[in-house]
Amino acid sequence: MTTVHKAAISSVADDPRWARIVGRDKTADGHLWYSVSTTGVYCRPSCPSRTANPRNVQLHDSIESARATGFRPCQRCNPEGPSLEYENANLVAKACRLIEESEGEPSLEELADRVGRSPSYFHRVFKAVTGLTPKNYAAAHRAEKVRQGLASGNTVTEAIYDAGFNSSGRFYEKSTGMLGMTPSQYRAGGANEEIRFAVGQTSLGAILVASSRKGVVSILLGDDPDKLVHDLQDRFPKARLVGANRDYDALVARVVGFVEKPGVGLDLPLDVRGTAFQQRVWQALREIPVGETISYAEIARRIGSPHAMRAVAGACAANKLAVAIPCHRVIRNDGALSGYAWGVERKRALIDREAPGPESSDHA
Repeated sequence: MTTVHKAAISSVADDPRWARIVGRDKTADGHLWYSVSTTGVYCRPSCPSRTANPRNVQLHDSIESARATGFRPCQRCNPEGPSLEYENANLVAKACRLIEESEGEPSLEELADRVGRSPSYFHRVFKAVTGLTPKNYAAAHRAEKVRQGLASGNTVTEAIYDAGFNSSGRFYEKSTGMLGMTPSQYRAGGANEEIRFAVGQTSLGAILVASSRKGVVSILLGDDPDKLVHDLQDRFPKARLVGANRDYDALVARVVGFVEKPGVGLDLPLDVRGTAFQQRVWQALREIPVGETISYAEIARRIGSPHAMRAVAGACAANKLAVAIPCHRVIRNDGALSGYAWGVERKRALIDREAPGPESSDHA
C-alpha cells in the first residue's frame, strides 16, 4: 500500500500539469481541472485557494471526470461556470459603457450599484482590469471626447459641453494638463506653440532634445539626425519648431553627459504629455534608481494595477523622453531585454553603463 501511495504522489507532483495548478495558470482554465480529497471539492487551475498537497490531488482532463469523483464544485473558483476573471472583465466592460454613455460623470456608488457590487470591491476590480480608477477612466474618456470635438472642427465651447463638462470654468482648470496645451492650440494642431530643439551626438548615436515653454518635451535617440527632426515634426505638425541657441545647447550637453555617465544625474523640468495611466507608469519609471532594473510586472504592482503588464509595456513604448523617463530600466520577468523604442542595443548599453562598479564607466 505504501509503495502505491508514493507512486500516486509522484505521478501528480511530477506531472507537468501540476505546475500549471501551482502557478494558478489562467490559460489552463477550461482545459484542466483538479479534485482534492481532503476538502471534497474540484477546482479550476487558477483557483485562488491555498495550494493543496499533491498526495490529496487528482488531475482531470474534463469537467465530467471531475464530477465523477462525487465531489462538489469549489465555491471560490466556480469550475462549472465562467472564471472570476471573465466575470470581472464583463463587469468592468459594462461599467465602461455606463461611463461612456453617461452625460455627466457617474459616482463610484452609482456605478457599483448598476453592476451589482459594493463600491470598494468594484473600485478594486476596475483598477485591476483597466489600470485606472473609475474616476480617472471617466476623466480620460472625457478628455478624448474633447480632443475628438476639437479635431472635428467644433468650437471650444461645443467640445466642452459635448464632453459632459457642465461649466467652462471646470474644464479650463484642467485643460492644459488634459491636452498638453490650451484648447485653442490643440484645435489648431499645436499651431503657435513654440518648440525649441537641438541635435547632438553621443556614443550611442544622434540625440535630439526639444522643449516647450513648460519643459523638455522630447528626447529622441537614433542613427540619423534628420530622421529625429522628422519624428519631432510628426509629433508637433503645426507647432513652430525653432533651432535652439547657445544657451539651449548647454541643456543638450547636460543630457548628453547623462547618457555618457549616468551617475551625474539628470534633473530637468519636463513637459510630460500622456494619458493618466501612462503618466502613472512614467512616474514609477522615474523612481527607479540608477543601476537598478525592474520587471514590467513589478511596475504594474507598484502603480496598483498588477494585471496591467501589457498596458505598462505599451506606456513604456509610448515614452518620448529617453533617459529622462528611464524605460530602458524595465526588463522582462525572466531578466531578458525586451523591445526598446530606440533599439535593444542602446538599451543594453544604457543598462551596462549604469551598472555599479568601475567597469560601467568604461564604454568609450
